[in-house]
Amino acid sequence: MSASLQLPWMEITLTAVPDEARQHAKQEALAALVEQYAPTLYRVAFSVLRNAADAEDAVQEAFLRVLRHRDTLDAIRDHRVWLIRIVWNIVLDRKRRAKTRPETDDLSELARVLPATGLSAEQVASAAQHHSRVLRLLEKLPPKEREVLVLSAFEELSSVEIAAVLGITESSVRSRLFRARNLMAELLERPRSVR
Repeated sequence: MSASLQLPWMEITLTAVPDEARQHAKQEALAALVEQYAPTLYRVAFSVLRNAADAEDAVQEAFLRVLRHRDTLDAIRDHRVWLIRIVWNIVLDRKRRAKTRPETDDLSELARVLPATGLSAEQVASAAQHHSRVLRLLEKLPPKEREVLVLSAFEELSSVEIAAVLGITESSVRSRLFRARNLMAELLERPRSVR
């Protein structure tokens, strides 16, 4: 009797091993998923929810869903896209239920998602303020354009991956992304008093 669990970073072949060893291997695979993808999922959730606690809850809920479907993990071709789609659906559901999106200008929360390696305190503060401004302007985009821009710019997903996450065609992703970038460029060029 032989079973195989294949993940992109490892392959485990279990030959005539008890269920306990098989369960242990699945637990290790789940732990590896959490370690590898939790920061990415947090950034996706935070970019939509803008609240650290809610983003952490969404990531935790995503991994609970993964835990419930752990027996199908070996059938998933791209774990990153699959996990992002799960957390994306969770945060959109939460937004629909809440009907509001809490804003935060808390620079410590923004600093949590900003890379700060090698930057002075002034540069970190300036980057956080710019990041906050970009996030506020992002809210002015139509929802469909905002979705693709978040997944492309913040999560660096390809058009194919974004199409898989949102359930739309790749050409729709490219056209929405083109419109989103043009709208965002216009918003960034306007003087602050005009906005």
